[in-house]
Amino acid sequence: MAPTPKDIIRFIGRSSKRIAVTVVGAGVVAAGLAMLVLPGPGILVIALGFAILGTEYAWAAGAFEKTKWGAEQAGRVAKGAVKTASGRIRRRPGAGPEGAGPEGAGPPGGGPSTPPL
Repeated sequence: MAPTPKDIIRFIGRSSKRIAVTVVGAGVVAAGLAMLVLPGPGILVIALGFAILGTEYAWAAGAFEKTKWGAEQAGRVAKGAVKTASGRIRRRPGAGPEGAGPEGAGPPGGGPSTPPL
């Protein structure tokens, strides 16, 4: 027996949350994938998309955990790189917090720091 229009409407009404979560979550994941090559926080947006999808799908909850773990690993690597790089930077003797020499701001001779255009 074929479903009646009333049955179809009832099915859509019951499934509307799942349909909305699927559409919104997939859109957010797609935007995050685009942000991996375009400017933007790609991994964070992908994680957000998987979190949205994870409210309805078990596989998405698992993918969210893997993405979260990958983001934490990337953060640790970046933090280590910053510490390593900051240990290699040598400061000039007598340089202040803004990098000004002992005489104050500006180049030697008191001229402008950049040539006029």
